[in-house]
Amino acid sequence: MARRQAGWIALFLLPTVALFLAIYAVPLGITLFTSLFDYRLFPRRMDFVGFGNYVSLFTQDTQFHRALLNNLAWILLHTTVHIAIGAILALALYKKPRGWKAVRVIYMVPSIISNAAVAMIFANIYNPAYGVLNSFLRGMGLAELQRNWLYDPATSFLSVTMIWTLFSGYNTTLILSQALSLDDSVIEAAKVDGASRLQQDFLIVLPLVKPMIATTMIMAATYMLQMFDLIYLTTRGGPGVTTTNLPLLLYKTAMTENNYGYANTIGVVIILLGVVFMTLINRVLRTREG
Repeated sequence: MARRQAGWIALFLLPTVALFLAIYAVPLGITLFTSLFDYRLFPRRMDFVGFGNYVSLFTQDTQFHRALLNNLAWILLHTTVHIAIGAILALALYKKPRGWKAVRVIYMVPSIISNAAVAMIFANIYNPAYGVLNSFLRGMGLAELQRNWLYDPATSFLSVTMIWTLFSGYNTTLILSQALSLDDSVIEAAKVDGASRLQQDFLIVLPLVKPMIATTMIMAATYMLQMFDLIYLTTRGGPGVTTTNLPLLLYKTAMTENNYGYANTIGVVIILLGVVFMTLINRVLRTREG
């Protein structure tokens, strides 16, 4: 009987395993394999270089170094400032003030707009000739502060960062959903013990929603490792490599330099960074739980 059940389980799992192998495992294996080659399509050649691509990447490629630093900075900002904004707003909405449902919906709107649309909106906001930001500065008598925000090396990184940092609707919704599922008796007990509202929020509610905060941090880190379209449509990684990240560098290496082996090396680094950050976040939060 047990063998028959095991056979049926294997049969039902087979389509899922086949899809996983075809869509994820095989392409990942090909990426790892070709990262060991000087692989080009025009003209087609595939010369084995071993770990030469990795050595060049970390010791000689200054564009990669800047892209890596940009990615790490964005991950740090996204998993701290971005998540903190979402968590604080979730705690505020958890009190169910008047209009809290409307605020939740409105704050979620920027998160459901496509990155392409958001990029176009902010490209117009930052436009040096007719953008809202420079027009506001002129109107306030601060014309000397006007600049080409996305293409000035002094402001480009911060300008791109501000496009997504303040919009944490997904994080707010997820953290709020876990907070609303908490047993009211816990909060009532805290009130009886004389806990203030801040103490209830930061000593009771926040620790109880920590698993969801961990989830949103992992989502934030992986989102930054996947970010491409928004940066490409606003600055294309410029000026220079000021706003270049690893996905954009991978694209440029493959599409404009015809160096697919080297591009796949960058892809392997992105995968490893994702694994490292997921492990780190889970381990830190699991240690705190212990």
